[in-house]
Amino acid sequence: MPTDRNDPVDPIERIEPLEPIDRIDPVDPTDSRDPLDPVDRIDPAEKSEPKLRTENAERAEATLPTLRLDHADQRERDERHESDMVGTVVAGAVAATVRPMASTAPMLRPSIKNKAPGLRFERELWERGVEVVAGIDEVGRGSWAGPLTLAAVVVPRHKRLNKVRDSKMLTEDERELMHDRVLAWAAHASVAHASQVECDELGMSAAQRLAAQRALAGLGIEVDHVLVDGNWDFVETLPTTRIVRGDAVSLSIAAASIVAKVTRDRLMRAWDLHHPAYGFVANKGYPCPRHKAALAAYGPSAIHRRRWVFMDELRWTGIPRLVVDEDDAQLGLF
Repeated sequence: MPTDRNDPVDPIERIEPLEPIDRIDPVDPTDSRDPLDPVDRIDPAEKSEPKLRTENAERAEATLPTLRLDHADQRERDERHESDMVGTVVAGAVAATVRPMASTAPMLRPSIKNKAPGLRFERELWERGVEVVAGIDEVGRGSWAGPLTLAAVVVPRHKRLNKVRDSKMLTEDERELMHDRVLAWAAHASVAHASQVECDELGMSAAQRLAAQRALAGLGIEVDHVLVDGNWDFVETLPTTRIVRGDAVSLSIAAASIVAKVTRDRLMRAWDLHHPAYGFVANKGYPCPRHKAALAAYGPSAIHRRRWVFMDELRWTGIPRLVVDEDDAQLGLF
């Protein structure tokens, strides 16, 4: 039979509660009871644990909408990046994102300190009344996987950027930093791709012409003259100056080489997450021993170009080499 709980000598008051401490309802702060009531005179050490758990639960409940929003934002960023990585490589052009210019540039190594590209070709055209001169450069032509990427850059006439070099002279970290500085400095810049499917179906020469047209169209300004690296005019639709080793001597082409290289490297690093066996994070799709071993073991991935002669050497995949009527000579080099 229950006893009177108001009896101060009732032994039942000295028994520990059977209910777990974390299930006891917290004290209502709006309770108007006497603060000196013995029921509230609990040792702070005894009430710290449930209080802490209650506060943690309230904090978790309060932050849950923020966490859900952050998760949704991250998922949206991942989906957008995947769309950029796949959709734009198939569709073509990618607009360059202009970021604030970094406050400092890397210290140049002595070996490249005196190898700055100049503006001789650009100035000659400006002095002849040519208003908009774009330098363009490509990367990925000899790769076995991934897109062919081409960048176009229009440099400003009265604003200089130090430490721009041919992308092949710079380390990966130097290129990453200079990429953002170039985009913040350039008057106009754009990047475009020809996907691995287009490289297969069109051939490398036609794919490069297609990427060039996409990049020039992406500048958002009418171009009067184009500077290209090498002795082949792959633009064809505009007046063009061909410059052998142009990425080493023309500031416009050197800037374009950095933008194209960094953009494609980032894409290949992202693809490495989906196809880690091939080592794309290191080789960027170009042939190397690990890449060749992975092809022999697993066959081509979804982003491999299946028109290259290496496809003939794969034995166990059941995927034939893509052969078209007019093969590019370069496709038989590897």
